[in-house]
Amino acid sequence: MPDRLESNTRTVMVITAFSRITGLLRDSVLAFFFGVTELMSSFAFAFLIPNLFRRLFGEGALGASFLPVYSQLRKNNPEQASQLASLLIAGLLVVLGALVVVGESVLFLMSAMRDHNDNAIWLLMVMLPYMPLVCLVAILGAMLHVHGRFGPPALAPLLLNGAMIATAVGVGLSTGELTAHARLVTMGAIACSVVIAGLLQALWMLWSLRGKVNWTWNRSGAAAPLRRVLRAAGPMMLGMGVLQLNTFLDGIIASYPNLFGTDTVLGQPYPLDTGSMAILGYAQRLYQFPLGVFGIAVATAIYPLLAHQSDDEHAFASTVRRGLRLVLFIGLPASIGLALVREPLVACIFQRGAFTSGDTIEVGAVLLGYAVAIWAYSANHVLTRTYYAKLDVKTPVRIAIQMVALNLLLNLTLIWTPLRTAGLAWSTAACAILQCILLLRASRIHVPNPLDSDVRNSAIRSLVLAMIMGVAVGLVMLGLEHSESL
Repeated sequence: MPDRLESNTRTVMVITAFSRITGLLRDSVLAFFFGVTELMSSFAFAFLIPNLFRRLFGEGALGASFLPVYSQLRKNNPEQASQLASLLIAGLLVVLGALVVVGESVLFLMSAMRDHNDNAIWLLMVMLPYMPLVCLVAILGAMLHVHGRFGPPALAPLLLNGAMIATAVGVGLSTGELTAHARLVTMGAIACSVVIAGLLQALWMLWSLRGKVNWTWNRSGAAAPLRRVLRAAGPMMLGMGVLQLNTFLDGIIASYPNLFGTDTVLGQPYPLDTGSMAILGYAQRLYQFPLGVFGIAVATAIYPLLAHQSDDEHAFASTVRRGLRLVLFIGLPASIGLALVREPLVACIFQRGAFTSGDTIEVGAVLLGYAVAIWAYSANHVLTRTYYAKLDVKTPVRIAIQMVALNLLLNLTLIWTPLRTAGLAWSTAACAILQCILLLRASRIHVPNPLDSDVRNSAIRSLVLAMIMGVAVGLVMLGLEHSESL
């Protein structure tokens, strides 16, 4: 595989930036129609579940364990690589399809046992079939990365964003006034559009793989490599999914009033209300913009290269250090900049229609907590892939278990402080920074001196320039506030 880290990163970065912009447009449309409401919180939680499976199984555990095995087989035995891909995808669809059937049955029983309408449950029932589709898309995307095609996977989210925007605008405007019933109809249509978009994404990825994979029912050579993939996938689920698991825990805690239909816990008033999940969701979209465009773009481009270089210690270490320099170069100024402009940014993107100025202040407070650790989220993606390219699953999993436990403890503590919903974000950020430190310290078993002089000097220069940028942005904001007060 040719070393095209920077080129592939640029490809993923540019397309992902366009995709994320349409994602922000999608969320702006949702904010206009639904604002910070119980219905929007219910949708945010229901949408979180299939995306959690995507990040844990598709882009996370299964994709991470599959990619190095598939990459090696493609070099040594292309026919066996095709057999592995065919068997894995068939098995994935069977298992996740069965999980959807079980999940729908459980959700139906839960809904039938309740004496009130539960928007979170019925929206999850509508969108649950999106889960196997989006996981399939993620695995096919990993295959395309091995084949050197980074554009089609990065373009796939455009189909989802486009479908949701078109549905929200079309159905939302056709229902007339923004009554409770109209909002409910519009939200149901948006949930249906998510599943349709998932099907379109899967077809797009299969079409992009045409001529590159010999799909086959012959699995004679696939059993042994498939066992290697599955043995590594379980531990990897935690190692690569810490941020996603922590985000899921945030969602459960924020959605407590929506899921259980009560605003008390153990007889005490619960500190979060029915709009907390919506607030959390809007803030997550904004901090995930620079993370997705830059941090995950670097990690996406670097992983196939690391898997290819796993036997070349010098080239492997050099690539890891390049990846760290890239994510710090972008992540440090992104953290400072997003923290400074959080409220104007929220107001610019979301504040219209049902989304009020008070909502802007609440989302901005949560966004501040997430923003301070963008550099750490990005570095963790690169560092975790460093371990998995070496097929080391124990080290990142050990650290991951500690971080998930710490995050849960901090979540349950900080929501009772004046931080309230923002406490969930600060907890996630603190755990990400600590995880980064621990991963770096342990990575010396694979990369001698990961923070060599080049990485340190690059990080110092990036931090100094980011601080200068921060001062300049702060002065501009003060000037604008002063001019507005005149």
